Amino acid sequence: MKFEEFVSGSDKQQYQYRSFQPGPINHGWAWEDPRINVLLEKATKSLGELNAFTLIVPDVDLFIRMHIIKEANTSSRIEGTRTEMDEAVLEEEAILPERRDDWREVQNYVRAMNTAIEELQTLPLSLRLLRHTHEILMSGVRGERKTPGEFRRSQNWIGGSSLADAAFIPPHHDDMPDLLSDLEAFWHNENIQVPHLVRCALSHYQFETIHPFLDGNGRIGRLLITLYLVSHGLLHKPSLYLSAHLEKHRGAYYDALTRVRASNDLGHWVRFFLQAVVETAENGKGTFQRILALRQELDAEIIKLGRRAENARQLIMYLYGTPTITVNTAMNLLGIKYVPANSLVASLVEMGILQEVTGFQRNRIFILRRYIDIFRDGN
Repeated sequence: MKFEEFVSGSDKQQYQYRSFQPGPINHGWAWEDPRINVLLEKATKSLGELNAFTLIVPDVDLFIRMHIIKEANTSSRIEGTRTEMDEAVLEEEAILPERRDDWREVQNYVRAMNTAIEELQTLPLSLRLLRHTHEILMSGVRGERKTPGEFRRSQNWIGGSSLADAAFIPPHHDDMPDLLSDLEAFWHNENIQVPHLVRCALSHYQFETIHPFLDGNGRIGRLLITLYLVSHGLLHKPSLYLSAHLEKHRGAYYDALTRVRASNDLGHWVRFFLQAVVETAENGKGTFQRILALRQELDAEIIKLGRRAENARQLIMYLYGTPTITVNTAMNLLGIKYVPANSLVASLVEMGILQEVTGFQRNRIFILRRYIDIFRDGN
């Protein structure tokens, strides 16, 4: 089917409202718009270059942890949480009580992503995997009563306070099994010639249109993008996350999805998605370049510590994966006593490498500020 001939679906009369019934997507796709070809080429090139960084950067898994934390924080912020990057990397006891609910949602996202990526090593991308990921995402937080890990068995809606004034009403739950089976088959259909980035764009649109969970659809739908790219080998590591771009262009993002449903304009959505991949991959490459530059700077600075340089190096390597530390953690990590651990941390503070963030005299927490800023400031 050509994008230009696409019909997104139709309204279906329910008892007292009309739900939207999307058409299936598991078939071949083509398009006449040359802009899509150009963007597809750019997106594929940029994504390949980003993937190359994950293959050549030493200790890349340490830095991927921070990518996941940033994604968790940004994707959750789209849904209304207000956790900042500085807070996202702290332990719960260091978070103000009134901000802990938001903090827990971000941590759930981190666990959900990490678990899903690990499961992809033994399982294909599947509805089963998404349900398990949703269960982790929603357990123990504000959405825990909305059937974590289960597809909905009742009607939901987007916008408005009820079905009567909803901006969009997804398909009825009785129609979901066939739609979800079609979506899952599309992920793995080897009999159709559709580039993976286009499949990924269509999959995100279709997932958000089906809206299969009572809550958490936005976060799972954005997470699905990364899982798709990893599962099909376009990314060696989970290094591309579109949430920062989608948050920055939130109005255009929602408009592009709505235009498909209201005007059958699938080409506009695919162009928006591919441009998001291009810009995000380019920003991701810049992040890796800044990480490598910072690593060289810090390696040069800690040489000034003489015999303590090796302990400082071990400490900083730890901080690349978990960019906060206490003196007690440094003691245990390095196998040294309190006084030398405290002295080393104090020296790193004096050198401007670490920053104390609590303002306390006891139970102080130190962060690798310049490292966190790379992720906080990047788009």
